[in-house]
Amino acid sequence: MKVQDYLQVLRRRGWIILVTILVTATSAFGFSKLQTPVYRSSVRVGIQTARADWGAAQTVKILLDSYVSFMYTRPIAQEVIDDLGLMRMPEDLKGDVKIASDSLQLTIQIDVDDFDGEQANRIARRWAEILVDWRNSENQKQLKEDRVFATILEEPTYRLLRPKIAINVAAASIFGLIFGVLVVWILEWLDIGIIYTPHELEEVADLSVVGVIPPVSSARK
Repeated sequence: MKVQDYLQVLRRRGWIILVTILVTATSAFGFSKLQTPVYRSSVRVGIQTARADWGAAQTVKILLDSYVSFMYTRPIAQEVIDDLGLMRMPEDLKGDVKIASDSLQLTIQIDVDDFDGEQANRIARRWAEILVDWRNSENQKQLKEDRVFATILEEPTYRLLRPKIAINVAAASIFGLIFGVLVVWILEWLDIGIIYTPHELEEVADLSVVGVIPPVSSARK
């Protein structure tokens, strides 16, 4: 097909593509608005050694995962619930918490998802404080040069996790565009061989059109 043919198809059926884009984008926007917003609070805890040498740093890197395992337990979740007076079960709270270590930066990040952003901040903060308190208590059993300290690097902050309305609408619009193009392609494929204009007749028959019989109304018939 020539470029003119594509343009002609767009003029004739382009409205189908526009309608599918509008319908899918509107549906995605409405669905996103109906969802209850979920916020994620994040806090980072830095892990430091009393001795600034390579051996101590390597030891901490090895211990980071064990710290994560210790913090992501039912007793710790229960302690957070008791301290903040939350009406939740430990396993339910753990399902909204993610704890991960970064061996390059020697940090542990705690992410908390909640319908209330401020409450997510409080949970993340308390979870980090428990890690700091635990390390402080463990340090009392160690020599000064063997101690490992945990420090909250900054106050937890929350952000909207879902729904991402702009992303949902954009993705739905792209889907609508693809679906609309597919529908137009199918309709064009079904209409192969049907001639609509004298220009199309000239292209198909390789003849010049010298006259056109006007349509006759049903009344004149």
